[in-house]
Amino acid sequence: MAKHDLGIDLGTATFVVYSRTEGIFIEEPSVVAIDKKKGQIIAIGHEAKEMLGKTPDEIEIIRPVQDGVINTPEIIEDVLRYFLKKAKKGISFSKPIFVIGIPALTTDVERRAVKEAAEKVGASKAYLVLEPVAAAIGTEIDITKPNGHMVVDLGGGTTDIAVISLGGSVMRESIKVAGQAMDNEIIKYIKKQYRFSIGEATAEQLKKEIGKAYSMEENIELEITGQNIKTGLPSSLIINSDDVFKAIKSVLGEIISKIKNVLEKTPPELAADVMKNGIILAGGASKIRGLDKLIFEKTGVKTKVTEEPHLTVAKGTGILLDNIELLNRVSVD
Repeated sequence: MAKHDLGIDLGTATFVVYSRTEGIFIEEPSVVAIDKKKGQIIAIGHEAKEMLGKTPDEIEIIRPVQDGVINTPEIIEDVLRYFLKKAKKGISFSKPIFVIGIPALTTDVERRAVKEAAEKVGASKAYLVLEPVAAAIGTEIDITKPNGHMVVDLGGGTTDIAVISLGGSVMRESIKVAGQAMDNEIIKYIKKQYRFSIGEATAEQLKKEIGKAYSMEENIELEITGQNIKTGLPSSLIINSDDVFKAIKSVLGEIISKIKNVLEKTPPELAADVMKNGIILAGGASKIRGLDKLIFEKTGVKTKVTEEPHLTVAKGTGILLDNIELLNRVSVD
């Protein structure tokens, strides 16, 4: 395999890329800025996200992956080219292999489009792996054994829940409710409760810095800026963890309900394995304080947040780069 081989997590909220030589070397928001007049990308990642809510009419901010769906395949090609350009240092004549983690909700058409985009930018071959499977591999579980593990991957746009055994998903469910849904509920709650308007970036900041999923977690305060709806003027407001908890409670309820649904449908032998092994949480949204405690309280199954959960899928794709036999076994068409 070539030294420029890449493992890629095409997440709704974050693009994470693993290089054979550098490990994880890209971790940027899944946001692209486009000049509408020229039809050209002018920024990707952090630079594009900083433009949110601040652009003139001729610049459009796009999320290529929305709610677990790749809605702009043509932009994914430019994104992959950007990744490869950052990975290649010096002259290289070898064509890289891409292992790409994709949302479980992607269609056959979307998958073909991603493969074609990878080939157009110079990949010799593109393997696609469902994100919950890649996340399980990224936690260094041996998924080839006849031993059931439940992985809940809470990303930006979707929550993917899978029971994995013998190299595949025995049970799998996905819902379009995850980190961004939490952000939206925070925006709505603050607008209704305090007559105060904030944007996506502030809502995400509240979730990450003071958010909690379990009522008994410590209550922390954070001062934010936004617009006082009554006066129409810029203002500041102090929000606490209890506010965030109340705002996202309905989202958490949907996620818990779906986890229970998968547990109920899981064959008895595998359910016994899950009870013994516990539930593994991955994905950026799983970092919200107390989520593991909430799931344990509601399901009775011990739950653990994996180390660096936002990087788990990319780590899994990186592991697969070095295990071609397992890669052939878990990749999807």
